[in-house]
Amino acid sequence: MTPYEQLLDDLAAEQAALDAVLGRMTEAQWDRPSHAPGWLVRDQVTHLAHVDEAATLAITDVETFRADAVAARAAVDRGTYEARYLARGRAMRPSALRAWWREAGTKLLAAARRIDPKARLPWYGPEMGAASFVTARLMETWSHGLDVVDIVDIPRPDTDRLRHVAFLGVRTREFSYVTRGVPPDPTPVYVELTAPSGATWTYGDATAENRIAGSASDFCRVVTQRRHMADTNLRVTGPAAQDWMRVAQAFAGPPGEGRQPGQFPKDRTQ
Repeated sequence: MTPYEQLLDDLAAEQAALDAVLGRMTEAQWDRPSHAPGWLVRDQVTHLAHVDEAATLAITDVETFRADAVAARAAVDRGTYEARYLARGRAMRPSALRAWWREAGTKLLAAARRIDPKARLPWYGPEMGAASFVTARLMETWSHGLDVVDIVDIPRPDTDRLRHVAFLGVRTREFSYVTRGVPPDPTPVYVELTAPSGATWTYGDATAENRIAGSASDFCRVVTQRRHMADTNLRVTGPAAQDWMRVAQAFAGPPGEGRQPGQFPKDRTQ
């Protein structure tokens, strides 16, 4: 199996893990507020379905996607883009919304399996390589799934599929500054993470004075802005490492609001 094929299988497994949670939820749980301001639990699923459909279009019909992306940017400027696609999901019963998301995810996987892993794909920002494109979809499936799990309290244990999210988190360090309009900090930072399996993942120069150490689960929650650094057990040493964790953003788009300190309890099992 090639690394790209493994990545696709990991995306399928991440979708299945979230689907198992959705299948256990009551109708009332779909309409609970999530920790994302103004978003319900159902909106997290709607977002995944909508973006997976857009990702499939970017693979299968580049010109149509590019035209849609122009329209989407105009709608963002008018402040109507998000409201429009969330309204589609809010008009659905939970069973229909789950079916929409499942179909969108299945079609995305099928389209992604047919392309060259080295292909360049259009997106709302710069073009992306196929592997980065799929990794971003896995990251979003995990992080928006976490938004669901944090509210409905149905277990979805972290797995070593987080290696994809951690890699993206490290790779987007420079972007985290650029999207805020500030110069990136070039100071080396060494990252050492403990995977859910107990394995150790390392990134960067091991001799660097600035360091981040802890669980991959905590690191991935910070870089996807699902936890404030203060609500984790990460050991962050040095001003460059501290500054990075304050602005970390593994997803595309303008700066996110993130979570506030004290919003979640620390994991006492680590």
